[in-house]
Amino acid sequence: MSGAAQEAPETRETPDRETPGPQSPGGRAPGEDAPAPGTPEAKVRGGRDGDRRVGRRTLLIGGVAAAVGTAVLARGELGHLWWRLPGVEKPREEGVVDFRGALWVAASSANWRRADRPDDYAIDRVVIHVTQGSYRSAVKVFQDPGHGAAAHYIVRKDGRITQMIRELDVAFHAGNRGYNERSVGIEHEGFVEHASSFTDAMYRASARLTAGICARYGIPVDREHIIGHVEVPGTDHTDPGRYWDWDRYLLLVRRARTAAPPTGAASARTAGT
Repeated sequence: MSGAAQEAPETRETPDRETPGPQSPGGRAPGEDAPAPGTPEAKVRGGRDGDRRVGRRTLLIGGVAAAVGTAVLARGELGHLWWRLPGVEKPREEGVVDFRGALWVAASSANWRRADRPDDYAIDRVVIHVTQGSYRSAVKVFQDPGHGAAAHYIVRKDGRITQMIRELDVAFHAGNRGYNERSVGIEHEGFVEHASSFTDAMYRASARLTAGICARYGIPVDREHIIGHVEVPGTDHTDPGRYWDWDRYLLLVRRARTAAPPTGAASARTAGT
C-alpha cells in the first residue's frame, strides 16, 4: 500500500513519504526520511567528518566545486519548474479524470506534489499496489493530510476505479522520490495474503486502466515498466504479493492496449453525485 494505514497487521508497512531515489535531485522534499547512516549528508549533519578543520586550499577548491554543483542543480530544478510561469501550465478543471469512467475523490494535497507531467518529469512506469484493507479505508487515509502518502488510483474488487490524484501530479506512493516522479500508482483493494482479493472484475478493470496509461505515455507493456511496489528500490513493501497473477495481468493489459486507442482526460462523476 501507499502508506502505513491498514486493517490487518502486516510486517512490511511503513509510510511512503518521499525518500530520495537513485534518479532524484539532491534535496529532500518535505516529509522525506532523514539521511541514512554513513551517507555523506549524514556525516556532515552529525558525524566527526563535519567537525574536521578545513585548510584554506581545501576550502577554496571546495567552494568552487560547490558553486559549480549548485549551478548544475539549479539548472536541473529550473528545468522542472518552467511550467509554473504564467500561461505555461496545462489548464486544469475540477472533477476531470484521466481515465474515462473513473470516480473522482480528491486526496489530501499533503499527499502529493503539484507538477506538469510528462513535460517536467517523463512517465515510464506503472506501480501496482495492494491496499491491505478495504476500499473505504484506503480512501480515508489518502484524504488524511497526516498520512503522507497516496496513489493516483484505487481499483475496487468489483472493478470500480477511483482517481484521487491527477496523472499530471506526483503522488507519494512508491516511497522513492525518483520513482514517484516517473510513475503512476494504482492501488487494489484487498490483502496480499488473500488470493480471493484479486477478482476477475478487478484484473480486467485494472488492465484497461494500465493499458490507457501505457498508451498515453508510450510505456512498453512488460515487467520492466509495469512493476510491483516490492520492486521499487529501497522499499520494504511486499505488494502485490505472491497471489497477484502477473502473466494473466499482462495478457489482459496487452489485449486492452491493442483494442483501445490512447484516451485523454475526461469529465468525471465526483463522489456523492
